[in-house]
Amino acid sequence: MELAVYNIAGSETGRKVQLREDVFGIEPNDHAIYLDVKQFMANNRQGTSKSKERAEIVGSTRKIKRQKGTGTARAGSIKSPIFRGGGRAFGPRPRDYYFKLNKKIKQLARKSALSYKAKDNNIIVLEDFNFEAPKTSEFVTIETNLKIENKKSVLVLSQPNKSIYLSSRNLEKSKVVTVSELTTYDILNASTLLFVESSIDVLEKAFNN
Repeated sequence: MELAVYNIAGSETGRKVQLREDVFGIEPNDHAIYLDVKQFMANNRQGTSKSKERAEIVGSTRKIKRQKGTGTARAGSIKSPIFRGGGRAFGPRPRDYYFKLNKKIKQLARKSALSYKAKDNNIIVLEDFNFEAPKTSEFVTIETNLKIENKKSVLVLSQPNKSIYLSSRNLEKSKVVTVSELTTYDILNASTLLFVESSIDVLEKAFNN
């Protein structure tokens, strides 16, 4: 698959890059995508939800009414879950939602997600660029030139660039990551994927390792 390389003014440079079929043109595996996204979201959960059970409620321990003869169900404690202000039955407890996923499954998921984006023509390749200083307005100008200012986008860099990252940090629909930080969730959550030209080689080499 061939894609034209654009500059930050939104014009074609005349150069083209060849995307490898074994990375951007495979038959997508939806189950692998499901597992990878599930793991990403689970590992990001705090797992700090907690409710008090009857043993943790502060209250009287006396028997609140006699055992028999009331015509209602027997009750031994005001802290019972059936009463207002009582403890919660089977409430949430702090827990870790982390689970492991094999490296090959994660790679297959990312390749599948990239193949979906390539098939839908939602990948743009930019020539390498840099900002002398962080400037959000310059980043917005680039998105406007590429006609993606109102879409969710992820810009993939070959290596960390503080100026570009800080320029995009205040934009709700824009995200900047390096190749090593790119996840299946990021790929699917974005309407458009932007790759700087040098990041394509880094990405394809990463899948060989």
